[in-house]
Amino acid sequence: MSTNSSRQGAVAVALTALCLAAWAGDRPRSPLGLPSIEWPKNNPYSPAKAELGRLLYFDKRLSADGSVSCATCHEPKYGYTDGSAVSTGIRGQKGNRSAPTVINRAFSMAQFWDGRAATLEEQAKGPIANPIEMGNTHDACVATISKIQAYRPLFEKAFGSDTVDIDRIAMAIATFERTVLSGSAPYDRYKKGDKKAMSPEQVRGMSVFFDKAKCDRCHENSNFTLNAYSNIGVGMDKPDPDLGRFKETKDPRDWGVFKIPTLREIEHTAPYMHDGSLKTLEEVVDFYDKGGIPNKNLDANIRKLNLTDQEKKDLVSFLKALSGQGWQGIEPPAEFPQ
Repeated sequence: MSTNSSRQGAVAVALTALCLAAWAGDRPRSPLGLPSIEWPKNNPYSPAKAELGRLLYFDKRLSADGSVSCATCHEPKYGYTDGSAVSTGIRGQKGNRSAPTVINRAFSMAQFWDGRAATLEEQAKGPIANPIEMGNTHDACVATISKIQAYRPLFEKAFGSDTVDIDRIAMAIATFERTVLSGSAPYDRYKKGDKKAMSPEQVRGMSVFFDKAKCDRCHENSNFTLNAYSNIGVGMDKPDPDLGRFKETKDPRDWGVFKIPTLREIEHTAPYMHDGSLKTLEEVVDFYDKGGIPNKNLDANIRKLNLTDQEKKDLVSFLKALSGQGWQGIEPPAEFPQ
């Protein structure tokens, strides 16, 4: 066997071991550092449903012209984002917000930057009927998938009958998305007792994160997010700023607030902020160091940090220690039902 073949074999074995480690019985098991997944009572987990969801997630036929899938804006190679400031939908149309990562969405509450979808199932329906995303209708999407004969037995295996409807499509996609996890990061291993898991720079950065900058006031808990909303000033200096959650609730307290994202895999999900305006983690740290952008509803936690250059470097290094394992083992389908 050649050296190259040996390496490929080793990689395959490692990926297989990683995937197997993510399962307990017939349910995905959360990697180190994450809580157990709470599966909805009205959409319990099954391997068949997750596999159906994986196929639908990557299938461009859910869109009106077969050009856009969920993965178009949430690609594995970009940490389940699209690597762009704002997303591109059907017919090259541009949105006005950056695609958030799907990773660890199982632990998120309301979905979208403005929290307008209460569940992952509800979120999965949104882009299908959005005229600048998939540009379809729910009825047309269902009709298309229903006509693909090889999908029928997959729906029967997942749901007990071969009926295709928009709720089942959304439930399957949401089930798959809840298996896209990241844990067992250097930070998790360090906290578990492996004091070599993080570099000295990352250890110093952890102190900056928790003690001096107090980033955990918003990015706390195992998934490094409060699952709440905050106005940090992004875009608020523009003539016609995106007002975020206020558009949904009309509550003055929600003026300019956006959902606080997870920091898991933040190294791989650039560019940053709801408008993708910050290209690097260094720019993000500088933004927070100067105290965001002042406006009438700036979060009280946002203040000048007065970090030294070394503290900024250490903080960026610590954020990279939140890159973990789990999601890399998920592969796009080699072929789709016909």
